[in-house]
This record gives sequence, structure tokens and C-alpha cells, in this order.
Amino acid sequence: MRAVAHPVVPAGLRRNGPGLALAATGVAAAWGLHRVLPAVPLLTAAVLLGVTAGQLPALRPLVTGPAKAGLALAARRLMRAGIVLLGLRLGLRDVLGLGWATVLMVLAVVAATFAGTWWLGRRLGLPGDQPLLIATGYSICGASAIGAVGQATGSDEEDIATSCALVTLCGTLAIAVLPLLQGPLGLDAGEFGRWVGAGVHDVGQVVATAQTGGPVALREAVLVKLIRVAMLAPLVAGVAMSRRRLGRSAGTARPAVVPLFVVGFLGMVLLNSAGALPAAGLVVAGHAQELLLAAALFALGSAVRLGALARTGGRVALLGLAAWVLIAGAAYGGVLLTA
Repeated sequence: MRAVAHPVVPAGLRRNGPGLALAATGVAAAWGLHRVLPAVPLLTAAVLLGVTAGQLPALRPLVTGPAKAGLALAARRLMRAGIVLLGLRLGLRDVLGLGWATVLMVLAVVAATFAGTWWLGRRLGLPGDQPLLIATGYSICGASAIGAVGQATGSDEEDIATSCALVTLCGTLAIAVLPLLQGPLGLDAGEFGRWVGAGVHDVGQVVATAQTGGPVALREAVLVKLIRVAMLAPLVAGVAMSRRRLGRSAGTARPAVVPLFVVGFLGMVLLNSAGALPAAGLVVAGHAQELLLAAALFALGSAVRLGALARTGGRVALLGLAAWVLIAGAAYGGVLLTA
């Protein structure tokens, strides 16, 4: 009797397939949640669903067992690919069209938020790279920036996941709170948009918050936000160079001076600024970027261990709220100065 030949499954697919399939399922669920509740951005939903999946007794054995390798791959490789495509959202002409006063205001807000959050995180004694990662997420572009710096420095996955969860939750809080403050603070549509763009973390959260103020607020918010996104490349390069110097003195492995995905990000910025891609191509790339980042953030969320988070929960929550007030206050002051 002839033996039935079974297809040979490549080792890489056998190892990573369950995790990648779970990440894809998480993205589909996040997209469905976003469609039902449009105020919840896709990336925010992906992080929250990832955290939930990592805690559910029915899914926890899968997350920590057969799916672990694939989820780790998604958190690393898909995050890098999504960050590269993020560069296509940035056009130098649009950013410079805001005027140098607004550009300098945003740079000052980024610097003050990054330095203040990092300093407070270290003073509170948060473990590992959490102070650096949380400062990056608040000052630049939320979980995407945390993933970029975490990849460049080789940070512990749990530190990355915890920082992403905190920044995502506080950014979601901004969606509910900031529109309620537009009237009491006396901000017109343009000023409200610039405040949101300078003070809210993730791009999706910026859009969800600013659209409540109308099309003018949304346009101003996105342009100001893109200035902060542009700071991602120099920040990652600076952190990598700093770690490289520390590694040289300590005799440990050193990260690249400029990680390859940052070079790709800058290349996409230049490509978009030159108008080399048609509008349809930019739309497709935008959808691909969101899906890649959603898969990576779901994978990172699944690595959050609430037990470990609870042990530093008070300090993490204090840092998150303090940084949230810091960036909102600095952004508001900057908008008033440049109005």
C-alpha cells in the first residue's frame, strides 16, 4: 500500500505561524471594534485587545506557548515595517508651511515632555528602560515611538509592552477630556487643533480627538502631529548613539548608530516630499502601515503581565498622569504664545 505524502511545513512557518495567525485575528477584532466604536482608534483597540488576550485563562497558554515566537516576530519585524511606512505620512512642504514659530513651539514641547517625563520616571524608580520608553511615547507618537526606541536599544519586551499600555490608556483619556476643554479654555478651531496635535500621543488618537473641532482643527492637528513624528528619527539615532557609547565603555553589545528601519523611515519621508508616489499608492501604504502597527501592538499588548504591572502600578500611574498633564500644559502654553 502506497504511503500518503504529507506536505512539508517549513520550520519558520511551523514556529511562527500560530503567533502570526493570532496577531491577524487580533487585528481583525480591533478593526471590528473600531467600526462599531469609531471614537476608538484601530491602534488603541489593538493594544487593549492584546492586553486582554494575554490575561484570559483560555488564551494565556497559547500566548505563552505555541504563539509566543510568532507574536515576538510580529512585535519586532512588523513594528519596524510599519514605522518605515509611517514616513509616507510626512511631507516636508506641509510641515514648513505651518511657519517656523509653530515648528519651534512643537520642538520645545517635545523636548520639555521628554526630559521631564524621563527625569520623573527615574526619580520614581521605575525599572529597566521604562522611563526612557514612556518619555518617548508621550513626547513623539505614542506606541509607535516606543516600539522604535525599544527596537533600537534592545529593551526588554515587558518594558516595551508596559510603556505601550500606559501611553495608550492615557492617550485614550485625552480623546474624552480635551474636547470638553476647548470651550472653557477659549480655543478656536485652529488653536484647538494645534493643541491636540502637540499634546496627544498617537496619530490615531490625534485624529479621533481633533475631528470633534471640525475640519480646520483636524487639518492643523495632523500637520502639527507630523512635526512630532519627524522627531522620531533624530531621537532614535540619538538614543542609539548614547547606548553605543555606554556599550563601548561597558564592553557590551552596541546597537547600530542609525538603525536600518530609521533610514527606511527617512527614505519614505523624502519619497513622499518629492511627490514620487500617486495618491492611490499613498492610500494603500497608509492602510498597510496601520495594519502592520496594529498587529505589532496587539503582540506587544499580549506580553503585558498585569501582575508585574501591579507591583509598580502606583508609580507607573503617577508618571503617566504627570506626563499627561505636562504635555497638555506645555502644548497649551505653546499654542497661546504662537497664536
